[in-house]
Amino acid sequence: MYYSYTDSPIGPLLLVGDHKSLSGLYFSTGKKARGADSDWERYDEPFQRTKKQLAEYFAGRRKVFDLELLPSGTAFQLSVLNALLEIPYGETRSYADIAQHIENPKAVRAVGSANGNNPIALIIPCHRVIGSNGSLTGFGGGLDSKRFLLDLETRHSGLFAD
Repeated sequence: MYYSYTDSPIGPLLLVGDHKSLSGLYFSTGKKARGADSDWERYDEPFQRTKKQLAEYFAGRRKVFDLELLPSGTAFQLSVLNALLEIPYGETRSYADIAQHIENPKAVRAVGSANGNNPIALIIPCHRVIGSNGSLTGFGGGLDSKRFLLDLETRHSGLFAD
C-alpha cells in the first residue's frame, strides 16, 4: 500500500492506494484524523492525478472527480458510498434520503454509520449529507471542514447568482 500527502485549504490530506486505484483519503483534523500506517510506503507518483483533481476542486474548477476508486466495506456500506457518488455538486441529501435511495428506508442510522466510515472522504462526498432538519451533523474532518466544503460548492455550483 502506498501513501502520499497533499495540502488543501482544510489541512493536509492523506491519500492511500496502489499504482492505479485510490482506496483512502483521510483528514488530518477532526475526530477521524488519520496518519499513515507503519507498513505503508511513501510514494507520491501514483497520486499525481488525484492531487491535480483535488487542486482543481478546491479552486472551484472541478465538480466531478474522474479517478479509479477502490473503497473497502461491506455490501451495505458500498451501496451507501455509491449513493453518495450520485449526490450532485452543490447539493445535499439527508441520511433518510440516502436510506430511501438504497431502498432501505429504515436503515437511517446504518446509513449514518456507513457515511461516517467513508474511506475516501471528499471524493466520495460524505460532506453532502446533512440532518433531516438541514443541520450540519458529524463529519470526520470536523464541522468547520464540512461547512467549508459545502460553502465552496455553493459558491461554484452556479445554483445561485453572484
